Amino acid sequence: MKNKRLNIGFIGGGVNSAIGTTHKIASQMDNNFKLVSGAFSQNRTINQESAIQWNVGRYYDDYKMFLQKESDNIDAVVILTPTDTHADIIMDVLKYNLPIVCEKTLTTSSQEAVQIKHILEENQGFLLTTYNYTGYPMIRELKNMIECAKLGQILHINIEMPQESFIRLTPEETIPMPQKWRLKDHIIPTLSLDLGTHLSNMVYFLINKKPLEAIAMHNSFGHHNVIDNLTALIKYEDNIDCQMWYSKSALGHKNGLRVEIYGTKGSASWYQMNPEFLEFNDNLGRNIVLDRSSKDISIANQTRYNRFKTGHPAGFIEAFSNHYHDIYLSLQNYKQGSSNATKMDYVFDINHSIEGLKLMEAINLSTKTKTWERVNDAKN
Repeated sequence: MKNKRLNIGFIGGGVNSAIGTTHKIASQMDNNFKLVSGAFSQNRTINQESAIQWNVGRYYDDYKMFLQKESDNIDAVVILTPTDTHADIIMDVLKYNLPIVCEKTLTTSSQEAVQIKHILEENQGFLLTTYNYTGYPMIRELKNMIECAKLGQILHINIEMPQESFIRLTPEETIPMPQKWRLKDHIIPTLSLDLGTHLSNMVYFLINKKPLEAIAMHNSFGHHNVIDNLTALIKYEDNIDCQMWYSKSALGHKNGLRVEIYGTKGSASWYQMNPEFLEFNDNLGRNIVLDRSSKDISIANQTRYNRFKTGHPAGFIEAFSNHYHDIYLSLQNYKQGSSNATKMDYVFDINHSIEGLKLMEAINLSTKTKTWERVNDAKN
């Protein structure tokens, strides 16, 4: 049976943005969504250029006008503006009772997210936050391996996301200038909102355990006066230890997302720059490198993850499209009356966002107090 394509509109995400084109392609790769309207940029020229390039006939210079005119024409709003604008925009969208898909991080603090949750629950609304790295087939294979106890009891995790964008020079040997919103820290440093929440999301996705306490240190090593390097130790439920490092001042790393999971029966590691492969080691000393064609897998070999055969690598945008497919299934269930639509596998609801923000707040508080901080007790 052919899926019914859903109409979406973008707020933000114009052709000059870091992520807009990726969302546009990923949302439509499997023909689940159609971008029909939007307010892509406050800059009128960029707004128009975005609409023309994407063949979108209806576009607006103001997102509030977009909501007024398009609320009856779209099935969901995708919010792609800078993080510190999300809360106000989400509140405005909820007035129209429109489903929301929001680029991470949802808000700049857990307090903002809790306020959104109250309105969301009052309206029985729909809100998901995108975390695209969970769409990689071999990451989903790893999740299944953990759930099937192939690694045994999970003991400890190493996870990192080093980048070099705040310390590397441009080809012209000048200091790079990131977007202005990335150069302002909030209650939670923007580094944590940008990279840290990806890592906390990934750990949750893989082991489905809550963080309990954290101790951390951070610094500013690059060309800009913002936090750009952070290391944390985190204690999770079931006595699981986690070491977390994320940075924008790590020369030699474009996007070095790496996760290593260690258990009583085996360990597994995955690297985003080589995403088609998952390395597994068991307690007998055997080393196995798995890919989408391997015999001993049950998730990554599914048809939906094999748009083309193994040996022709799938990458970042395909992973994002996998994530959008799950968002589509969740949204369809919501439209059909399901009260648990945002609880489906592979999607992330408001409660997940709140938990991740509370961990980032505890990490930030710990950098000040130099002590372990309980996740739910953090006050900044």
